[in-house]
Amino acid sequence: MAIEIKAPAFPESVADGEIASWHKAEGDAVARDELIVEIETDKVVMEVLAPEDGVIAKILAREGDTVQSEQPLATLEPGAAAAGKATAKAPAAAAPATSSSDAADLAGPAVRQLLEEHKLDPARISGSGKGGRILKEDILAHLKTLESQPAVAPVTAAIPEAPTGPSSERVEKRVPMTRMRAKIAERLLNATQQTAMLTTFNEVNMAPVMALRAKYKDQFEKVHNGTRLGFMGFFVKAACEALKRFPAVNASIDGSDVVYHGYQDIGVAVSTENGLVVPVLRDADFMSLADVEAAIRDLGIRAKDNKLTIEDMTGGTFTVTNGGVFGSLLSTPILNPPQTGILGMHKIQDRPMAVNGQVVILPMMNLALSYDHRLIDGKTAVQFLVAIKDLIEDPARILLQL
Repeated sequence: MAIEIKAPAFPESVADGEIASWHKAEGDAVARDELIVEIETDKVVMEVLAPEDGVIAKILAREGDTVQSEQPLATLEPGAAAAGKATAKAPAAAAPATSSSDAADLAGPAVRQLLEEHKLDPARISGSGKGGRILKEDILAHLKTLESQPAVAPVTAAIPEAPTGPSSERVEKRVPMTRMRAKIAERLLNATQQTAMLTTFNEVNMAPVMALRAKYKDQFEKVHNGTRLGFMGFFVKAACEALKRFPAVNASIDGSDVVYHGYQDIGVAVSTENGLVVPVLRDADFMSLADVEAAIRDLGIRAKDNKLTIEDMTGGTFTVTNGGVFGSLLSTPILNPPQTGILGMHKIQDRPMAVNGQVVILPMMNLALSYDHRLIDGKTAVQFLVAIKDLIEDPARILLQL
């Protein structure tokens, strides 16, 4: 008896999803818990696994289709794996040669993104999907083949000189915006239009934290099973302490009500190929510095591998983002509604500073706090940022909660 393979149950914050990539075609044999299809939602890419061994009998939703929560995606015939393997091989053997444009048309959104990223010609890749459709596994196998081939020395004589005048070819390329990228754009635009966003700045001397890190980083990594001591953990813990002192920065606006949160769930902005995502550290105020660093590393790895769940992305009372890892010296971070505050970290740079009447070279970082002026007054915002500065410049205050 055929089994229905359904889309996952989406939470209330996710209305629907889009079929990003099928990893199996009709007639393919699958093993229990094997990846069948990926669904891209507004927040994360969700994986649908095979409920048991069997053969894909019929696909009900194609790549690019919009699907609802628990909508049937395919039917699975339990068992009969041998017949499924024979059926799966037949279309690939009989598939005719395709041109670059035809092969690209057969590829789903996720596959097209990989083709563009690695600048591959789809006509040179053999598709193992139905009708010659190129799957993600085909591209990965093709890349491995290219890596194993010996490098060929370029023939410089055959390369034409770059034109000095205007080019006769003005190439343009149009690609559809991914569902996640479109949602990010919508949320950013709403944040600027629906909040009274303002940013205040300060600077912090990173020498004390850097000295502490240099002294204990090797021992820290050894004691905490490979977890590295970074800067983000200090700022997350400092933010938790400052949020306790200024609860308005930890609050959110719901219609005409203000919701004050008695806990600190800190969102940490992570950059991925698909855009910026903000997974959440739950109850960060109860986490140790090692717990924070380990959790941030785990969330970062899962974000880049598209392994984050909806639960990882939901909620958050305050956000910390670090543009300094990309070299940013100063920026105005955009709020993540319904949160009313976001802290921006930046690049550490040696600067001449006046200390006790003398010029001293110190490693300084610019800090930026964007806040919703509807709820947070300028005085509160400035005092909150000064509290962060004081805690970072004297890290013992974090431990002693001073």
